[in-house]
Amino acid sequence: MKIADAKTFVVGNPPPHFGGRYFLFVKLVTDTGIIGYGEIYCATFGPHTVAQMAQDVIDRHFIGADPFKIETLWRRTYGSGYTLRPDASLMGVLSGIETACWDIIGKAVDKPVYDLLGGKVHERIRSYTYIYPKADDDAHVYSDPDAAAQRAAEYVAQGFTAVKFDPAGPYTVFDPRQPSLEALERSELFVKKIREAVGTKADMLFGTHGQFTTAGAIRLARRLEAYDPLWFEEPTPPEVPEEMARVARQTTIPIATGERLTTKYEFARVLQLQAASILQMALGRVGGILEAKKIAGMAETHYAQIAPHLYCGPIEGAANAQLATCTPNFLILEGIQTWGGFHADILKKPVQWEDGYVIPSTEPGIGVELNEEVAEAHPYTDTPLHLEMGANPVNPGEDI
Repeated sequence: MKIADAKTFVVGNPPPHFGGRYFLFVKLVTDTGIIGYGEIYCATFGPHTVAQMAQDVIDRHFIGADPFKIETLWRRTYGSGYTLRPDASLMGVLSGIETACWDIIGKAVDKPVYDLLGGKVHERIRSYTYIYPKADDDAHVYSDPDAAAQRAAEYVAQGFTAVKFDPAGPYTVFDPRQPSLEALERSELFVKKIREAVGTKADMLFGTHGQFTTAGAIRLARRLEAYDPLWFEEPTPPEVPEEMARVARQTTIPIATGERLTTKYEFARVLQLQAASILQMALGRVGGILEAKKIAGMAETHYAQIAPHLYCGPIEGAANAQLATCTPNFLILEGIQTWGGFHADILKKPVQWEDGYVIPSTEPGIGVELNEEVAEAHPYTDTPLHLEMGANPVNPGEDI
């Protein structure tokens, strides 16, 4: 069996755009007619440029190749052009292609991917969601602690046992910075109000976006400790894990990180430095399913856990679920609410979610199929990137 053809889909994510402005899917077809799907999570170039990058990699390394040879194909791509180092854009492209290969492999042997990576450990997968606004809410949950607390209680009533929120304010290309007193006060009020609303029924996941200096992150962490969040996410930028390790040593809150990291090599530094005890690899960026499984194995030796990150489409979400199902040190899975809306529409069958848990699919491969008609009916034609940081420094007192 050989890979014979490929196609990419750049899909606009309709309002309210939860999960990003667009999704970028890849399709591989073998000479035996088996189809595999993957998703690329790359925000550094326009999506159509990334789609061309994906086609280039496929043409160079995957057309005519045996999709079972994951290790060989991975190394050839990773070292392409004399690199052999983590490259976020290349790894995003490779991640989507590698996932599509695993989808083909599972379908060829009629097994879910998790059965090929150790077998099912978890019968159901605990999931969480960001606190998102309702359609008529005008996004008050992002700035109003009382509105966020009410929304958190509604999620708990649906079955969620954890919610995430990031009230610390805007993040920019000029970070890290010291948090303002207003940001410190607002952040503490958010965790206080949400803890009062959910009690011990749900964990609180406090997010930031690498916004703060080491000293600033420690100041913020000490304000939050009394309310016992499950984690403090990406308190400092990802480029210097030594500084994140200093934060970890100064707080009782577990540190989580990883959505912007790629490959086992970057995660190894996090573990060696004890910078985080919860690893949030995104399978559309980290290097693919097998690379993520290797990272999970490394984490296991440090008694660290994994919490796969998701802020894109449901193909990456399905790959995350495959990894979670077969990983002993899995903690919790990120989802976009209950995996409904466009995240369901873009699939032939939606991800199964019940009472706060994702139910692992028993279908072969990654367990979901892209609805190509829906994908092609929602092309992304705009110019903004998937995510964009502020272009100017934060002005305390004016920026919220």
